[in-house]
Amino acid sequence: MIRVALAAAVRDLPRAAGLAYEPKFDGHRLVVVRSAAEVTLQARSGRIVTSAFPDLAAAALQLPAGTVLDGEVVVWHAGRTDFALVQRRAAATAARAAVLAQSLPASYAAFDVLELAGLDVRARPYERRRTLLVDLLLPLGPPLQPVPMTTDPELAATWYETLPASGIEGLVVKRLDQAYPAGRRGWQKLRHTDVRDAAVVGYTGTPRRPLALVLVLPVGDQTPLVSSPLTAALRREVAEAAAARGAAGRAAEPRAAEPRATVTAIGLGEVPYRTLDPPLTAEVRHTSARHPPPEVIRLRTDL
Repeated sequence: MIRVALAAAVRDLPRAAGLAYEPKFDGHRLVVVRSAAEVTLQARSGRIVTSAFPDLAAAALQLPAGTVLDGEVVVWHAGRTDFALVQRRAAATAARAAVLAQSLPASYAAFDVLELAGLDVRARPYERRRTLLVDLLLPLGPPLQPVPMTTDPELAATWYETLPASGIEGLVVKRLDQAYPAGRRGWQKLRHTDVRDAAVVGYTGTPRRPLALVLVLPVGDQTPLVSSPLTAALRREVAEAAAARGAAGRAAEPRAAEPRATVTAIGLGEVPYRTLDPPLTAEVRHTSARHPPPEVIRLRTDL
């Protein structure tokens, strides 16, 4: 498994010498591994998802053997990236994926190169890796493309204000002299809203009909919270994910699908819930525990 670099959230645009700015695309994190014999696509979690994106796997055969790229897979629709369509692609069976590759073609927004022609370049400065990435991908063209990059904070600020209409989530900021921070939050990310990632440690309701999620928000909000009611689409996603985790757990040891903990919910008192191990990740809109329950925007099954 290739451990990917992570980013820490910031509230304001960093401005300093020696920084690079990239648009943050709204898709699934994807590592492309081109060996001498084949192409393997790895999600951030380490799961192999090659069969879900046969179009990208075929395009990546153009890469030289011994190449490893880090980036985001996106699907464009009506002039903007559509996360729901990426989710649809990622969840498809191998047979269905071949059909969707024709109707919903994927694009790969590459933002780093980890290996090139069998040489590990992660220790090289980002500025040098960026040059290698552009030189590698520009002659190939879509669907494998390097993300835009600038060292001008004013242009980055303009991107931040104008690109959301194209489905861009915000910006990722990196130091030009920085090695690839595998497994660490060595980059910075600036999002457009108060949306944050939260760990989904459980859910209320039944396995077939989850009603709300039990969440743990990032640093500073470690007390579990119960989300607002889930939409029908989210209920289906949570039920499928809970079933998959339950099956994995039963393979390791017997586990009963019964409430195993309680949490204090605003206005509801102590509420029993069923735990998820390992947790899921959800994007939520929330300010603090003194405000209404957090709103779950979507489940991130790509993590």
